[in-house]
Amino acid sequence: MNEARIIQSEHGLKPQGEGWYVINLREAEWGESPHFGSFCGFEGDARFQEIGVNVHVLQPGQPACKYHSEAVQEAFLVLSGECTLIVEEEERPLKAWDFFHCPPGTRHVFVGAGEGPCAILMIGSRVGDPGLLYPQSEVAAKHGASVVETTPDPKIAYEGLRDRSSCPARFP
Repeated sequence: MNEARIIQSEHGLKPQGEGWYVINLREAEWGESPHFGSFCGFEGDARFQEIGVNVHVLQPGQPACKYHSEAVQEAFLVLSGECTLIVEEEERPLKAWDFFHCPPGTRHVFVGAGEGPCAILMIGSRVGDPGLLYPQSEVAAKHGASVVETTPDPKIAYEGLRDRSSCPARFP
């Protein structure tokens, strides 16, 4: 296996083409949404085929996404800061080094908490049908993280909110 090229984009480093590579999170290209925080997915033009890996940085009160479940397993590790995990209609406070194992079908969302940013390592399977479901949730709605009506369609769940754009690399 050859090494992929690392190129400098306007907003940080990113891999180009297939192959192995090493990239520093502080120097990597990031994306940002005013609704859902900052994120680094580590991918360039070649998408990871079997797993999705990203670091998501949330400000206090900011949800990572809409409350949802997937038909695939996921894993999450809080790297720094604090957040609230809403899982199966329960709120759980998490802090640095807390790990959340998320079996298929588990409804969940993270919301930034505490006094500053929260960084979360997020890993999920890309093998098979993701089986997405965005259920309406009173608990998640208190944090701005619920859909109005239950839907399996991400286009409906995020209608009007898909304004992610690249931003300069930053890490708290």
